[in-house]
Amino acid sequence: MSAGADGAHAGAAYRVRALGAAFPEVRSGDDLAKLIAAGAEPGLADGDILLVTSKIVSKAEGRIVEADDREAAIDAETVRVVARRGPLRIVENRQGLVMAAAGVDASNTPPGTVLLLPEDPDASARALRAGLREALGVDVGVILTDTFGRPWRNGLTDVAIGAAGVRVLDDLRGERDAHGNLMSATVVALADELAAAGDLVKGKAAGMPVAVVSGLSHLVATAAEAGSEPGARELIRVAADDMFRLGTSEAVREAVGLRRTVREFTSEPVDGSAVRRAVAAAVTAPAPHHTTPWRFVLLETPAARTRLLDAMRDAWIADLRRDGKSEESVAKRVRRGEVLRRAPYLVVPCLVMDGSHTYGDERRDAAEREMFVVAMGAGVQNFLVALAGEQLGSAWVSSTMFCRDVVRDVLDLPAHWDPMGAVAVGRATSPPPPRGERPVEDFLTVR
Repeated sequence: MSAGADGAHAGAAYRVRALGAAFPEVRSGDDLAKLIAAGAEPGLADGDILLVTSKIVSKAEGRIVEADDREAAIDAETVRVVARRGPLRIVENRQGLVMAAAGVDASNTPPGTVLLLPEDPDASARALRAGLREALGVDVGVILTDTFGRPWRNGLTDVAIGAAGVRVLDDLRGERDAHGNLMSATVVALADELAAAGDLVKGKAAGMPVAVVSGLSHLVATAAEAGSEPGARELIRVAADDMFRLGTSEAVREAVGLRRTVREFTSEPVDGSAVRRAVAAAVTAPAPHHTTPWRFVLLETPAARTRLLDAMRDAWIADLRRDGKSEESVAKRVRRGEVLRRAPYLVVPCLVMDGSHTYGDERRDAAEREMFVVAMGAGVQNFLVALAGEQLGSAWVSSTMFCRDVVRDVLDLPAHWDPMGAVAVGRATSPPPPRGERPVEDFLTVR
């Protein structure tokens, strides 16, 4: 008994049909290949592609666990929280899949239990393919499917979470379209397209967990090629290429955590537009009296950076000598400031007191300036965090604060601009070492 649909893919005619409308309830330890083979009427043929709902694979593999609290089961299967909104969590699970609730399912399973995804969906698909070859003597492709939500789109669809013997991606890069245009980014997720097509005839509540696609045998590996295909894991985008790896609040927290002082930079140029985006974040910081006390001087040319750093070095050396420091001590201190020379980009944040109040009272005037300095620090912190979000390293060095007149003169700045250090910007030569643990309780006083 089956339901079917016909269509075309890449110029080939194909047919999708549901297999086994009266499919039996699957239990732990069942031989799923034999159950499918028994319902394979009018039969499976070489080159067919079997689309199997992962839930029945999980049941056969005994992935039902006692769990009065589904949230605890989700915690156990979670590797990384991608986004959280109220009780809903999008996470990366142990299989490397990014999905809601780590794929933990409390439906169609006895009360007090939950169903986990197959431990290794690709291995499960390979085992099922081998079992069908043994039972029926056919070479079929196997795709394990599960239901996913998607960024930017409403509604759910089935995607491939495991695969064996079937091509999961169709890389068209380097080919030309019908108009002769060279395709440079088109990689088609074949396995996901097949999974979604299969769900049209399986249905979410129809009790038909298996579908068959016929007519696309060119996507199926032969017995001789078995084991050479990468499986559905090839569909998972690596972290370095994932532009949407985190939810909004998680991205902010990770950027804050990534903000580390970098002292060694590569020579790779810094994109000035990325720095400007970071400045845009900086000027959203809070400030007193509805003022905007931040100014950022961007030193984008080597000549500008060298001119400033040479003048600062000379002023610094003169100060140290006046303090009676030895030449060895002077040289040592100068070397500490060389981090600014090693960076391919410099930014000098400046504080302006426009809009500040004058009270004519030393205590209140000092407090007024402190408010503006605090706002400056908040702006620079925003700036550093935004740079981290742009994958740029930084080091906020206080040197310009010790020779403000020199900096203003070299950079031709207004007399009321106060340089508040300098920020070295660039790509770190290596990841920073792990940050030492800072238990939050050590920094809290509760009254």
